[in-house]
Parts: sequence; C-alpha cells; structure tokens
Amino acid sequence: MSNRQAAGHEHKTRDALARCADGYSLPQEFYSDPDIYRADIEAVFFKEWLFVAPECELPDPGDFVTVQIDTTPIIVLRDQEGELRAFQNSCRHRGSRLCSEHRGNKARLVCPYHQWTYDLDGKLLAARYMSEDFDPSKFPLKSVHVQTLEGLVYICLADEAPDFDSFRKAVSPYIAPHEPRRTKIAYESVIVEEANWKLVIENNRECYHCGGAHPELLVSLVEMALPDDARFGEEFEIMQQKARDWDALGLPHAPVDGGLEFRCIRLPFRKGAISMTMDGKLACRKLLGELTDPDLGSVRMFHVPNNWKHFLSDHIIVFRVLPLGPDRTEVRTLWLVHEDAVEGWDYEPERLSEVWRVTNDQDRLLAEENHKGIKAAGYEPGRYSEVAEFMVLNFIKWYRQQLSKQFDGPQHCLMAAE
Repeated sequence: MSNRQAAGHEHKTRDALARCADGYSLPQEFYSDPDIYRADIEAVFFKEWLFVAPECELPDPGDFVTVQIDTTPIIVLRDQEGELRAFQNSCRHRGSRLCSEHRGNKARLVCPYHQWTYDLDGKLLAARYMSEDFDPSKFPLKSVHVQTLEGLVYICLADEAPDFDSFRKAVSPYIAPHEPRRTKIAYESVIVEEANWKLVIENNRECYHCGGAHPELLVSLVEMALPDDARFGEEFEIMQQKARDWDALGLPHAPVDGGLEFRCIRLPFRKGAISMTMDGKLACRKLLGELTDPDLGSVRMFHVPNNWKHFLSDHIIVFRVLPLGPDRTEVRTLWLVHEDAVEGWDYEPERLSEVWRVTNDQDRLLAEENHKGIKAAGYEPGRYSEVAEFMVLNFIKWYRQQLSKQFDGPQHCLMAAE
C-alpha cells in the first residue's frame, strides 16, 4: 500500500468513526467498504487473540491444522516434544505455502516448491544448492504467538500480543469441569455467510431474534442472559433453583467480569431439558470429564473478535468466525464429545449436531438479509435495545475502540469511549 493509499484509508476510517453514535448500529460503510475492511483486519484480526481449534484436533507430535487470517496463512502444530507451536505457513525461500491441507500429520515441513525442509520447531534443516556463505539459522519459519485455555487453542499475529492470562484465569474454573482436553471431534460444519463479519458477531450477541427465528434452539435454550433478569418468569425461577444446585456441586456460575473483551456465565436450560437436542434429552450418553450430573445447563463463553462456545454436561460446541472479505464470512462449528464416547452407542453425529446445524443456517439467512438491507441507499443506523441487545452494544463499543486505537493510540481510544 502506498503512502497516499494509506492516508486515504485512514481518512475514510476516521471520518466514519466520527459519524458513529452511541447506542446505534454502525454507519453503512462499516459493513461494506473495502478500505474499512482493511482497517478491521489490521486493527482487529492482526492484533487480537483469535480462536483457532480445540487442542484435541492436535493430539500427537506432527499433527497440524492450517488457517487463513485474511491473506496470511498460518500453521498450528504439535512439535516432537509435545509443545504447541504456530508459524506463518510460508517458506522462507520464496514464500510458497508449505501446507495446503486443512489438517494432517508431518514429521517435517517440506516446501512443495523447492523442498526447503523445516523441523517442527521451525528451524530450517535443509536447503539445496545454496552457496557456502548461506546460514540456515537466519531463515527459520516466522513464529506466531500461541496460547491454550483448558485445551482450546488461540493465536495472535501481533508482534506483541495483548494479555491472555486474565482471560484464562477468569474463565478456567467454569470450563475445567468439562475437560475440553479429553474430547474428540464428533461433527464438523463449515459454512460461508454472504455478510460482513460484524453482522455475524452482532447476530450472535443477542437473542432478541430467537423467539421469531429459532424454534429448535428454544427447546432447550433459556433466553435470559443475566441471572437477575426477572422478565422471563419461569426461566428466572429455574435460574434461582439451578444456582443453588450448582453451588452445592462447587460449579461457578455468576457472570464473569470480562469488560468488553469476553463474557462467561453458566445458565440453565428450560424446564425438562438437559441438552441442546430437538427433544431436550442427552445428545451423548457419556458425560464429559468426570461429570455425573447431566442437568448442568451450559457455560456460555464469548471472546472478541471471533468465537463463542457452549459447554454442556455431554458435549461442547465451539464456533470460529473468520472474515473472507467485506461481505463474506466463514463460520466453522465443531461438536466435541468425551474422548472415549462411542459413535453409534453413546451418540449419533446427526442427532448431536442437529439443533445447531439448523440454527446456524437460520442465522446465516438472517445475517445475509441484514447485509443486503444495509446496502440500501436509504439505510440509516438504527437504535439498539439496551435491554435485549446490551451484548451487541458492548461489542460495538469494543470495536470502535480498536479502530480508534489503530490510528490514535490508547489515549484517544479512552476519550472516545467516555
């Protein structure tokens, strides 16, 4: 990008930020403009911790998964010592991608172009026909920050990664009883939504639309998002009773104070439901970890900018969102069960995944119609509901701060948020 292009890019983003109004949806260009999409990538997806995969997808040395963050290909792997590592999936010779497969196992990383060969720790082992003064130690793979949270793998592409420990410390007690490390993938879904990534996240951050859009999900899901929300009558009573039950089991459930960055809470299911299935019954007969009580509701966890998760007694559902362009977004969903659960006996993949496969498709249509409507010439930002869309308000506030910080640093960001 030339200096002139960069200046124009910054000016357009600053102008759009100046027209944002608290409590309202974003101006049109935030959902469609290519320059603001570039600002999103640079300020958010190249700077923040991104969920990539569950650790159970990488159980053995040499196991790897690949992911594309905008134009940057990444490989996450387990090295020969059992440690997780992440690298840019790009050869240090002439830049070719090393791995094109989505997942697999390799003893070494060999570039398919000119066969430069790397160890699993990123060290260059072999480069044919190079001159005598060539020093392989100066050409290791470029590393990427990687962290795990109870078996959930996150990466960060920034030179200096933001804090991760506070997030891990806050939510680990909620997640640990479900033992994500001791799971396996029972079902996988990847869909592409013809909508801006922020619309996908906004849709997830509220259940304002659930009553009209998600009958299958509402067999089990309690719409209330806070334990002291008495608007829902019977659901509020269920929450009070389950809170006492969880206290007796030593399971934390109160909302975690994650500021604008993350959210974690345990909420009950509707009366008579114990899992996210069409009939509310268990999806997997073998419970997670050492759990013995099937009626634990679910831990709902969200972390900006690209993931949310549900931790149930019998399975875990993880969602990963990645932008593919201003108007296209990939949503990957995995259903995890106990590592010893037996398909066909303990669970049926189709039944296990049915509710959220249907829900994901419903959400896809909602986001796509939202995106089409925003492109209308007469679109104006609309008012959010402070009661029903408070999590959307938090996300939008965080997002505006990230873009402000990109151009003006944290001081301007803090002033803009006041």
